[in-house]
Parts: sequence; C-alpha cells; structure tokens
Amino acid sequence: MANHKSAIKRIRANAAKRLRNRYQAKTTRNAIKKLRNTTSAEEAKEMLPRVVSMIDRLAKKNVIHRNKAANDKSKLAKLVNGLV
Repeated sequence: MANHKSAIKRIRANAAKRLRNRYQAKTTRNAIKKLRNTTSAEEAKEMLPRVVSMIDRLAKKNVIHRNKAANDKSKLAKLVNGLV
C-alpha cells in the first residue's frame, strides 16, 4: 500500500481515469460495431463522422494508439464507401 498522501491520491485519480477510459472505449467499440452492421448507405454516411470523432478523441487521450485509430478510421471509411 502507498505510504505518501500524494501516492494515495494518485491511486484514486488513476482508478477514476481508468473507469472513464474503459467506458469511453467500450462506447466507441459499440458504435463501431453498429456502423459495421449497418446496411443502409445513408445511415452509414450519417454515423461515420460521429464514430470517427469518437475514435480521434480516444487516440488524443492515449486510450488507444494513434495507429490503431488510423487503421480503424480507414477501414470504416472504406466500408462506408463500398456501401454506395
């Protein structure tokens, strides 16, 4: 267990950030799955900017790696363009 007051506070802060990161990452994964399962081109084009924004936010906060974000965005754009 931590001995310093600052270390105890850091543990609390890390736990809170971990929960927030997990929630945002899971929400983004669900949005990606929903977009991949969409068959309507119009609906997919409407959803794509929101999902890309979510992915960018995760990469900016280092929840996911920036290269993974780029790969995900590329694959989703390719999928949406293929629906047309």
